Formats: sequence, structure tokens, C-alpha cells
Amino acid sequence: MTISNQPRARIENRLLAALPKKDYNRLVPHLQRVHLPFEEVLYEPGDTIQYVYFPNDSIVSLLSTVEDRSTLEVGIIGNEGMVGVSVLLGVKTSPNRALVQGEGSAMRMKSALLRKEASANGSLHRLLNRDIHALMTQISQSAACNRFHQVEARLARWLLMTHDRIGSDEFRLTQGFLSDMLGVRREGVTNAASSLQRNKLLTYSRGHLTVLNRAGLEAVACKCYRIIKAEYDSFLGA
Repeated sequence: MTISNQPRARIENRLLAALPKKDYNRLVPHLQRVHLPFEEVLYEPGDTIQYVYFPNDSIVSLLSTVEDRSTLEVGIIGNEGMVGVSVLLGVKTSPNRALVQGEGSAMRMKSALLRKEASANGSLHRLLNRDIHALMTQISQSAACNRFHQVEARLARWLLMTHDRIGSDEFRLTQGFLSDMLGVRREGVTNAASSLQRNKLLTYSRGHLTVLNRAGLEAVACKCYRIIKAEYDSFLGA
């Protein structure tokens, strides 16, 4: 992880950008810009959450581990939210593995300072409560999606959510990683990705994926994508 204290004029995290200017300025001295490399683990289950992260152009996956062998993505956090929301609920340890899925930057803040600021800053407290609710909506909707919807629709939903947060048509991705994210065998991921590629919605080669037709992906994706997106847009703006 690389740390930089260089200021940026534009607020890249949507949650921070939604704060009134005076409330955001109170946080600035406590925010530290960090670079999150691909596949870095921010927390393991049971780790003390020393820092929270507000992703800018990075993406963090929340993974649930089963019997220390298999993992399943239960949530994804990008520039719409904060990693480490458990600390606001009085929980000091992480229930999940927090893994960097998309390399990029984030604003880091000490957990103790965040709790202190949230208790004194009404705007921050309200926004973080909405963020927690939106994450709960995402987790519950994704659980239903993984149970009832076909792999191709689930893959399209996941790609759209990643595309929204990473701000680029191209991102790194392996079939093994996708298998963990969707909770399906690699063969299922291969078949679904091949179908999307045949329809010229994306290209995939050697761990790199490029979105070619976003509207086409939206047509393939299940309604879960729109439900999750609408929840975040309701308090952060489209």
C-alpha cells in the first residue's frame, strides 16, 4: 500500500462529496490518500478494523469464507461507500475478508477518529447510516440473486456494478476470481462469459476484460442491478 499526502481538488468518493463543504473540511486533516494494489487484503475475518476506507477509483470486495476453503462475495464497495462500516455499529472486528478487487486509490481514516466525527457531525452520521442501509440492501439482494437467477444474468449484474465503480471499460479479472465472486464453478463462469463475448458485449483475454456494449449488458442483467443502484442513487444522486 502506497501513501500520498498530495491534496486533490475534486472529491472522488461520492459519499464524501455528498457532505456539506464545512463538514467535509472537518474531515480533511484526518483523511490520507492511499493506493490499493490489486488483490491486497485490507482485513481478514476477526481482524481489528484500525482504518476505514473511502474508495475513489478502487473497488473492495467483501468475501465470506466457508470452512476456511471456499469464499463467496457478499458485497462490493467502490466510490459510493465506505469499507469498514462495522465500526459505526460498535463492532471493532471485521466479519469478512476485505479484498481489493479493482486497483486504485482510496481515502483512509482511523476508525476511532471516524466514530468521534460521526458522533459530532450530524450530516456524516446520517450519510453513513444510509450507506449501511444501502450495503444491507445490496447484500440481501445479491443473496437472492445468487440463489434464483441464471449465471449469465448474475455475471452481467456483477460486471455492471464493477463498471459503475471503477470508471473504466477495462479491468483485470480472472476466471478463478469470478468463480469466487459468483459462487459457481469455473465452467459456469466460462460458459456465461463466452455467451456475452459471442454477443459482442465484452471481450476477455488473459485476465483482462473490456466492456464493449454497456446497454447490452443492462438488457441481460437481472433486475437486481437496478434495485441496488437505485438505493445508492436515492441519497447520493445519479
